[in-house]
Amino acid sequence: MRTLVVTGGIGSGKSSVCALLEGRGVPVYDSDSRTKALYDNDRELVERIGSAMGCRITDDEGRLDRRLLASLIFSDGKLLGKLEGIVHPAVLDDFNRWKSRQEKEVRWSGAAGEVPFVVMESAIILEKPLFRNVADKVLLVDAPYQVRLARASARDGAAPEEVERRMARQPLLNAFSRGLERPDADFVLTNGGEYGVLEAKVDSLLHILWKNENKCIYI
Repeated sequence: MRTLVVTGGIGSGKSSVCALLEGRGVPVYDSDSRTKALYDNDRELVERIGSAMGCRITDDEGRLDRRLLASLIFSDGKLLGKLEGIVHPAVLDDFNRWKSRQEKEVRWSGAAGEVPFVVMESAIILEKPLFRNVADKVLLVDAPYQVRLARASARDGAAPEEVERRMARQPLLNAFSRGLERPDADFVLTNGGEYGVLEAKVDSLLHILWKNENKCIYI
């Protein structure tokens, strides 16, 4: 099976695109939720993170204290780099195991085309070569910056200032939305927020997804 990686910034709607693909029978690996599952279930991984952080990062029951971990890496680039050096390979291994199971278990119905594939939903693929190596194609879901900001504020019930602080952690994706950078992606899907239009765009994507194109296609 091939792999399509779906990426996009906060408020872009990449999760909506993934849900539409999943509804057409495509297995979807959500990197965020799978990472949280590794934090909760992989004690060896948590121990390695604790050693790298140089302090205890678990609660009294031995579970990872995510809030403490976030506070440690928030303003320390070196600690963040150490954390990513441990967690990202673990996520990649988990994805590869998951994909192997899909190849054995999934019966491809053809609703999403003749070529079987899986999706990895990842916000960081365009910045992390380790993850780029798993992708046969990359789809960037995007929207103008202010649209993303308003959408995420309404979705989360959060003040725009709070959402902007979170968005600031995705400078490259923000640069794409503002037209300041051209994305290194195979497809860019602009999500204006209308569900019917988004659904039609996803179906259009599926018709051309595995064509041999060597350029970025905007949908």
